[in-house]
Amino acid sequence: MKEQISLDRLTGLIAFARAGSMGSYTAAARSLSISPSAVSKSVQRLERHLGISLFTRTTRTLRLTAEGRELHERALRVLHDVEEIEQVAMTARSEPSGTLRVAASLPIGVHVIAPALPAFRRSHPKVTVDLRLNDQMVDIIEEGIDVTVRIGELPDSRLLSRKLAPLRLCCFASPAYLAKRGTPMHPSELEGHDLVNLRYQSTGQTFRWPFRVGGQEIEMVPTAGIVVDVSDALIAAVSAGGGIGMSASFLTASRVTRGELVPVLSAFAVERHNITALWPESRRANPALRAFLMHLRDAFQETMTASAGMSI
Repeated sequence: MKEQISLDRLTGLIAFARAGSMGSYTAAARSLSISPSAVSKSVQRLERHLGISLFTRTTRTLRLTAEGRELHERALRVLHDVEEIEQVAMTARSEPSGTLRVAASLPIGVHVIAPALPAFRRSHPKVTVDLRLNDQMVDIIEEGIDVTVRIGELPDSRLLSRKLAPLRLCCFASPAYLAKRGTPMHPSELEGHDLVNLRYQSTGQTFRWPFRVGGQEIEMVPTAGIVVDVSDALIAAVSAGGGIGMSASFLTASRVTRGELVPVLSAFAVERHNITALWPESRRANPALRAFLMHLRDAFQETMTASAGMSI
């Protein structure tokens, strides 16, 4: 007859699985909402029961031993089963509730997600949304994020994903600047104009401007007199007459409506399908997340459709 597993050993397997994946007791503790010492003690009790060392520990690193590597995949399956049971229980409650932690880049969060939150809360008043905006990449599993929205091709085998609405990249300038310096009719005519460009906070690289010319997409690296690392700062500088800048049209829509900006080189604008919502597999049955993803899809489609017409 097989011995029944004790609660202590089950807790130890879960702590071991998470610590092995994250490489530290501190990160594992954060994701499990317990203390690092609790994770350490659970793993040590498991090691004593099994009679083997699962980790090689130093003051700075935590590495799986050969025996630990063999057991880690099996422990991950245990963790997955526990999380699945929890998600099924949450689904059984049917009505979305609890705290939903959402991460996004600054422009998407400010211009799309934040304006959509009041309507989402009216539909789901038992859900509290914790929106975190940062242009730096975050490890959403380690940080305990339920869903993140990113721009770019960012594959991650640990995450589930859904493409949201496409965005349109176009050049813009203020009417006053164009009246003074003239309007370029082809990307090659940008040389000699004052240009404003974006530098990515995550990589430090400057944005390469894409154009669709003759059925092909080309890129140019503009020689810009002004370089900023936040999209809203780029739009503010261009609106103030700083020159020509390239932006996603949904970020400039309100200023185009007010006549502060004018689309430039619209015939060469590029459409990208690289706005993606990503979430951990362990959250896939969360009713609050499912409701938020549906609301997010509608919000992006409405925003992008409205802004596309303004950049033609």
